[in-house]
Amino acid sequence: MNAPHPAAALRQQLYSDMSPFNLTPLWEVLHALVPPQPSSPCVPALWKYEQVRPFLMRAGDAITAEEAVRRVLVLENPALRGQSSITQSLYAGLQLILPGEVAPSHRHVQSALRFIVEGSGAYTAVDGERTTMQPGDFIITPSWTFHDHGSEAGGPVVWLDGLDIPIVRFLDAGFAENDTRKSQTVARAEGTSLARFGSNMAPVRHEAPFGATSPIFSYPYERSRDALQKLERDAPVDAWDGVKLRYINPLTGGSPMPTMATFMQRLPAGFDGKPWRQTDGAVFSVVEGQGEVLIEHGAQSQRFEFGPRDHFVIPSWHTARFKSAAGCVLFSFSDRPVHQALGIHHEERLS
Repeated sequence: MNAPHPAAALRQQLYSDMSPFNLTPLWEVLHALVPPQPSSPCVPALWKYEQVRPFLMRAGDAITAEEAVRRVLVLENPALRGQSSITQSLYAGLQLILPGEVAPSHRHVQSALRFIVEGSGAYTAVDGERTTMQPGDFIITPSWTFHDHGSEAGGPVVWLDGLDIPIVRFLDAGFAENDTRKSQTVARAEGTSLARFGSNMAPVRHEAPFGATSPIFSYPYERSRDALQKLERDAPVDAWDGVKLRYINPLTGGSPMPTMATFMQRLPAGFDGKPWRQTDGAVFSVVEGQGEVLIEHGAQSQRFEFGPRDHFVIPSWHTARFKSAAGCVLFSFSDRPVHQALGIHHEERLS
């Protein structure tokens, strides 16, 4: 048996001797720390709503909204079980509220979005203003604003929650506070924020009410859908995205939230898209219609067929390609603003 090479023995002794001083050799991990290209531990995943919904309804029997504070089933990435994350930087879950319930008021540093999946007539209140939820609406809960949810609907209402919980956790910057009230006092009429800031106009003298977050906290689906339909009819259809629009903060032109970007896109009937990949992992909610997405990474390939209210995730630097025979509408969100702020965002549109 050959003796270990002298250099190898010296190295191992060095590692052993310096370990108690909390020192480790960079050269043993350099290639993992600085990889030649992104190598996310996350995997693509699809949540079929017909499979998820029965568990949501069972949760409604098992615990009240007030007991749970937020009755949510977390969409966990299969490769990140136990971390309450759909990607390494994003959280997603499906929240249920039943007729007459109130999810009590609280606030937290984490920014949140709500995308309404099923039912009408529930509401969310932010900073003294309520907005009634309708399917396809995109609603923001800005960082550190009191918010509560309630329902005056005749049946269950379900929405997608998207938060930057993993980002805030990584930065050790999280704070939270319960309100002394179960529900906020409504101080402004519904639609006030949209009237002030949602018509390419703004009050002459104002300050941004939510700091870096959009002053509009409810973006109705009917407006988004109308814009997509007009562009599909009158403008060129993009070979990669179909007709895709991004929601904006009207005061800045940037993303509605400092950590999350949101998008709505229409894939026309017969769409057979070209492949693309990007460094921001994205979470999708199917608003209407059917389609499929092919997701590839290295030698791995997965094809998801999706329909209304299904959800799926495309991790960072995974190549994706959309098809839709009948046409469909997709909502999505990602951590793109963080990438852009750090100057590290990268995307490729492949042929």
